[in-house]
Amino acid sequence: MEQQEWNKIFFIESIKDHDSVNDPYCVIHILCTGGSMSFRFQNEPYNIAAGDYVILTNMSLASGFSESADYRALTMGLSEPFVLSMAIRNNYGIIGHLSLLQNPVMRLSPHDFLKCRNDMERLRERLADGEPHLFREEMLGYLMMAHILDLYDIHARGQASRQVSERTARLLQRFVEMLYNGEYIRHRDIPYYASRLCITPHYLSEICRKACGKPATYWIDRFTLHEITNLLCLKELSLTEIASRLNFSSVSYFSRYVQKRLGVYPTEYRKARIGRTA
Repeated sequence: MEQQEWNKIFFIESIKDHDSVNDPYCVIHILCTGGSMSFRFQNEPYNIAAGDYVILTNMSLASGFSESADYRALTMGLSEPFVLSMAIRNNYGIIGHLSLLQNPVMRLSPHDFLKCRNDMERLRERLADGEPHLFREEMLGYLMMAHILDLYDIHARGQASRQVSERTARLLQRFVEMLYNGEYIRHRDIPYYASRLCITPHYLSEICRKACGKPATYWIDRFTLHEITNLLCLKELSLTEIASRLNFSSVSYFSRYVQKRLGVYPTEYRKARIGRTA
């Protein structure tokens, strides 16, 4: 595996080389330069080809990577502490993050493809440079920051224009962090999250809609359904055990919750998924 010494930013030959079990919070960037790859993100299937840029904000939400024989890509990882340290003075970060949780793939124009490839190749070249550099960490950090700002620009141009205040960005960041921390396992009601944020339930939904066009319930359900569908693929777990793990009051309530949001009952979903992977 081609991984550089300075592990805040690293390059690997393939996404399959990344240990997502022990490092699920690393952010992975993939620029496909040839062939194709398929994967699942939050249990949704994706297929990428040359010219696609993928940003996986949380590797625990991704699975099932399959590469074609002629697949080629630049694959870069950013450690969680490094991502958190990049305090870019722009509130677009949380908007982009929420959008990438809905769809982690960006289709690049030829111009933007060349820009991103040049950014990433420059970073890889400077990482591999063994010559002493008194300001190496700062230099790599600024090169990475320039690439992130390019990505912000590319992503924002492909989205409806959205702006949020610094306070709103902080609130949304805290809301998403609570979901990443598994709060949805015991709490799926908006008032709980609103009270933790010291705002009203209506305001929480409104700022979510303003940032990404979706209400707060969408994100709570999205994280919950990701957990549910993963557990349903474990055939050794009964529906009663899964409902209990996720704090549903009964199996019947659990079944109704799944049917309403996925369009099928848990038993049907399990039969379809396990049948495909058997």
